[in-house]
Amino acid sequence: MHSTPEDRGTRTVVAARRLRELIVSGALAPGQRITERLVADQLAGMSRTPLREAFKILEAEGLVKIEPNRGAVVTAMSIEEVEAAIEVLIGLETLAAEPACERITDPEIAAIEELHARMAAAHREGDLMQYFHLNQAIHQHIVEAAGNPVLSRIYAAECARIRRYRYAGNQQNERWAHAVREHEAILDALRDRAGAMLREILRQHHRRGWAVSRRVLESRGVEVKGALLRAA
Repeated sequence: MHSTPEDRGTRTVVAARRLRELIVSGALAPGQRITERLVADQLAGMSRTPLREAFKILEAEGLVKIEPNRGAVVTAMSIEEVEAAIEVLIGLETLAAEPACERITDPEIAAIEELHARMAAAHREGDLMQYFHLNQAIHQHIVEAAGNPVLSRIYAAECARIRRYRYAGNQQNERWAHAVREHEAILDALRDRAGAMLREILRQHHRRGWAVSRRVLESRGVEVKGALLRAA
């Protein structure tokens, strides 16, 4: 039985999603070559075509590089590069805060509240990956509420590129709990349409999160300015 383009498209989406999760969680490490054998258990029965197409999607997101004679390799970034991207994200999200509060509708706030409730439930259940996806969705919704499609597009692209490095900080239970409480303050500012307050809450929220992520990444031996830091 021959597969249809729709079938292949579905398999590509599934492969891209699963590979993305493996990269974000750290199961596939920066600099690691992704072979069919390596991910065979995760993508059982997946043929080469959707897998190769999935690599192209992840390459566009900045998560892998397709190298001659090596195939797909997980992109490696230095802490300095990640920090620079974090500063851009902070700038973009704080830029969006005030116009988001001016433009956001009650149904849009309700949608964010629903995402927050699901995120809090994932936290209670210890489902870190689900929590992280919902967390990212909330921030993207806030940016999109500003009504600037260029800002939204750049923000989404940068988020995808450094997603796995930000995920590292959430693996610390103390930071995870603090982040949930900070999201409650973000929701309150949105409900009050308090743009200036939201801007500062978001700035501090991201900087606290990055401080934890940076410590985790340094302890794991992530490259900083070309020199490899090793855990003691």
